[in-house]
Amino acid sequence: MKIRYIKLGLNGEWEEECILKDQTLRLGYQSSKHQESLRGDWEAVRDYWLKVRDGNQRSASRDLNQIRDFYELKKTDIWVTFYSRKLYWCHAEEDVHELNDGTRIRRVIGSWSCKDKKGNLLTIENIDGRITKVQGYQGTICAVELPEYLLRKINGDVQPEIQATIDSLADLKQRVEELIKGLWWKDFELLVDLIFSQSGWQRVSVLGKDQKSLDLDLFSPVTQKRAFVQVKSSTNISDLQYYQEEFNKSDHDEMYFVYHTFTGDPEQLPNNNPKVSIWDVSRIADLVINAGLVRWLLTKRS
Repeated sequence: MKIRYIKLGLNGEWEEECILKDQTLRLGYQSSKHQESLRGDWEAVRDYWLKVRDGNQRSASRDLNQIRDFYELKKTDIWVTFYSRKLYWCHAEEDVHELNDGTRIRRVIGSWSCKDKKGNLLTIENIDGRITKVQGYQGTICAVELPEYLLRKINGDVQPEIQATIDSLADLKQRVEELIKGLWWKDFELLVDLIFSQSGWQRVSVLGKDQKSLDLDLFSPVTQKRAFVQVKSSTNISDLQYYQEEFNKSDHDEMYFVYHTFTGDPEQLPNNNPKVSIWDVSRIADLVINAGLVRWLLTKRS
């Protein structure tokens, strides 16, 4: 299977028409050699473009290779292009038709798609730059770097090195969760304080000192909001209900209830108050990893 990038017209002038309306591939290179191309008489085609290029062998060969790909690629091969910051791909019928203006088309099998085979959108933000850089290609048709990568991307398959990293992160997260559960309650409060400070929150009062029902009183200079934070190593539904009532009596804008061990059924924890965020050990482990606090945690547990 081959994969080819195709530029749909000068400066993309045919992109909308080909992708959204006609469901076609379209090639310029207008010449009188359509029938020769259909027959595979590539010497005649090459001679024509050699004259057009004033005897420049390299340019004529480059022209010939692009035209030949357009005529000869199979319906099992894949065509890709970029439009509106998305990668589009398709298979195309093998018949080539000449239009009145001398351009040629191949009809797309089904339709152009900007999603992988599992329904995920293919945007330039989630595609390797060695693929997206082909948008700067000065010709019309070319091969792409990393064809195996691109095929897996189109199929919706996870890249092997990505899957290996995902598996490693999952293992790391599980181990971080176990380390968090083993923290002394004071160190657990300090860890939560560090997570918030790494996120830009500023502590208004000393940790766990000023108010019985409040472990952290925080202020965000970015959002100009004040947060009520309660940290519990072990907790239950009664604790949460009590601290929510305390939060409702305060003048804080939002509440964070943070714990690592829950007694009872976690499904009982309410999540219908947009002002209240509940962090369990899984959420805390994610934040520890993202905030670069794993080494701090290792040191505390060593």
